[in-house]
Amino acid sequence: MQVGNVVPILVVAMVLVVGALGPVGAADQHHLSAIPFVFIGKADDCGAGTFGSHIVTSAWLGGMGLPDSGGDTALNGVLDTANDPHHGLLLSKNGPSTDCSSAGARITGVQGLSVDATFTLGFDYRNGGHCGAGAPRFNVVAKPATGPNTSHFVGGCANGVQTAAPQDPAQWTRARFTPAQQFPSIPPGSRIVSITLIYDEGTDTASDQDLNGVGLAVVDNIFINGQFIRTGTGVADGASGEAGRGNGDNDD
Repeated sequence: MQVGNVVPILVVAMVLVVGALGPVGAADQHHLSAIPFVFIGKADDCGAGTFGSHIVTSAWLGGMGLPDSGGDTALNGVLDTANDPHHGLLLSKNGPSTDCSSAGARITGVQGLSVDATFTLGFDYRNGGHCGAGAPRFNVVAKPATGPNTSHFVGGCANGVQTAAPQDPAQWTRARFTPAQQFPSIPPGSRIVSITLIYDEGTDTASDQDLNGVGLAVVDNIFINGQFIRTGTGVADGASGEAGRGNGDNDD
């Protein structure tokens, strides 16, 4: 071997070793996204005599949310923040809660995520929309260390720990769902199978900020145990169904 080739080989080897070590916890990071979808039930899907109507919408829309970059909305007059797309996720059900239909987003990239004793989900929501005991919420399927998969109702919005959303504390609220808001609690040591954000309360269901039953919510900064989903793409409505970028069934 020529001496001139030794140094480059050693440098490459060192880079590979350092890269393999990586920062602590890097292996636990998942690339997450939220894929809009709607569900419109067929006859008897939600019980005898029920069916769904084309009254639901789930869509990532520009200008609807908080700055995607994480900036404060007080800086909207600053060029970088003013030019930010401000994507937000609109969830709407334009009819009664009893209609067998829902809007939501499938959270991809979560399959295999480890559940610890402080596992937390959440989102920011725009004030004035619907924040009910049942929606928006998360439906979670987990695989415990032993036994079959388990299903969990996490939330809904009104059951969460509520604080002012940092990016716009006057107009947005942050909701967090700890194990105390998991029904039943997800056993620590479980692995996530799927997480779905669900909106299925309609215009006949009021909430503290939605006294008339507006039937819609705008959410942003979807929080999955330490990671944020701040933006997304896709529109799913009563006519098109699943958003065009896939249905989110394959998590990785």
